[in-house]
Amino acid sequence: MMSIEPVLFYIFSTILVIAAAAVVTVRNPVYAALCLVLAFFTCAAIWLMLEAEFLALVLILVYVGAVMVLFLFVIMMLDINLARSKEGFIKYLPAGGFVALLIFIEMCIVLGPENFGIEVTGEPLKHAADYSNTKELGVTLYTQYVYPFEIAGALLLLAIVAAIALTMRKRPDSKYQDPAMQVAVRREDRVRIVKMATEKKQ
Repeated sequence: MMSIEPVLFYIFSTILVIAAAAVVTVRNPVYAALCLVLAFFTCAAIWLMLEAEFLALVLILVYVGAVMVLFLFVIMMLDINLARSKEGFIKYLPAGGFVALLIFIEMCIVLGPENFGIEVTGEPLKHAADYSNTKELGVTLYTQYVYPFEIAGALLLLAIVAAIALTMRKRPDSKYQDPAMQVAVRREDRVRIVKMATEKKQ
């Protein structure tokens, strides 16, 4: 009797490839973001089949539930001019096609029959019901890959600080208030009392 897992794998893989291709081919950025959400969901389904439940849930909760929703809000708030975004497409088409060809060649080399496939990697191991994917991931991450993990965290922190520094820079045309000057203000600097003689009505 044929197992249903290979059939589901090919179905999810087909949807994932189509959605990923639509992300870079559709003209509307909102449709591209929605196709990316579909790609994340199908990728999470494949990870569930590989018994990587933690990674699948993190992909849905973090990327789909937070990052992509924020990305959609940014796209809709910016009101991107589609006509202007299409300018220069033919100009950069040769460079983009060359890069795409290199990526395709690299994927063919990596995913070739001598490096990829069940005959090379073997079938995924089946674990017991009490197997904890989160525990295994944590042990591997904080023992074998602890230094790359810490370096990645430091780089992300540096990127956040750099983004904040670029956003908070002073611009010559921007108006801002200095709270220290507002607190240190004196009455003599703001109000001047002038004594004037009263005038009698004629």
